[in-house]
Amino acid sequence: MTDTHTRLLFREDAYLRDAPAQVLAHTPEGGIVLDASIFYPTGGGQPGDSGRLEWQGGTLDIATAVKVGPAQIALVAAEPRPLPPVGTSLRQYLDWERRHRHMRVHTALHLLSVVIPLPVTGGQIGAERGRLDFDMPEPPADVGALNEALNALIDRDLPVGEQWITDAELAANPGLVKTMSVRPPAGQGRVRLVRIGQGAGQVDLQPCGGTHVARTAEIGRVEIGKIENKGRQNRRVSLTLAD
Repeated sequence: MTDTHTRLLFREDAYLRDAPAQVLAHTPEGGIVLDASIFYPTGGGQPGDSGRLEWQGGTLDIATAVKVGPAQIALVAAEPRPLPPVGTSLRQYLDWERRHRHMRVHTALHLLSVVIPLPVTGGQIGAERGRLDFDMPEPPADVGALNEALNALIDRDLPVGEQWITDAELAANPGLVKTMSVRPPAGQGRVRLVRIGQGAGQVDLQPCGGTHVARTAEIGRVEIGKIENKGRQNRRVSLTLAD
C-alpha cells in the first residue's frame, strides 16, 4: 500500500457530484484507494457514500467508503467484480440524492443539539432520519415546543460554514465539544469546526468532520419523534425529514 494521501474532495466541496481520480492501490480486503475522493467515508455517525466508478472498459457500483489508516479512503464495491487496475484514470459519481439527505439530517442534528443544550452521548445519521442520545435525566415536558424551536431555527436560513483551529486551541476550549462518546480527531495539528450562523447570529460551533448543507433552510421541515429511554440518564431523540 502506498502512503500517499487521498485528497478529500467532499471536504473542499460537499456539493461535488462527480470528479476525476486515479487508482492508487487496492486494499487486501478488495477496497479501491483513489488519489482524490468525493465519497465520504463512514465516521462520526455518518454512513459512507455510495455511487459508481467509470473508466475505459469498465464500471463498478460502490456500496460504501471507509477510512484506511490515517490518510486514505477505500471504496468498497457493491458486488464482486474486476477492480480498475492501479494507475487507472477514472471518473467517480456520487449517489447524490442519498448523500444530500445525509447532509440535511446531519445539519438538523447540529441544530437539535442547540434546542436541547445537553451533553450528547451518541448519534447516528441516515437518509430518512437521524438521532442523538443525550445525557438527560428527565424527558422534556413539551416535545411539540422542541419541534417548533427546531423548525424555527431551520426557517431562519442560517449560513453553515467552517473554520479550523489548532489542537491546542480546542484543548483550551473544551466547551466546544458536545459529544461525550466521540472525541474530535487530535494529533493532526488542527481540528475542523462547523459553524451555523454568523457573528451575533451564530447559534452553533462544534468540531465535526461530516458533510452539511450550505444553509439551514435547505434541511426542510423535520419532525421530532418519541423520546426513548436508553438508560438511567440516557435518552434518545430521533428526527425525521418530513419530505
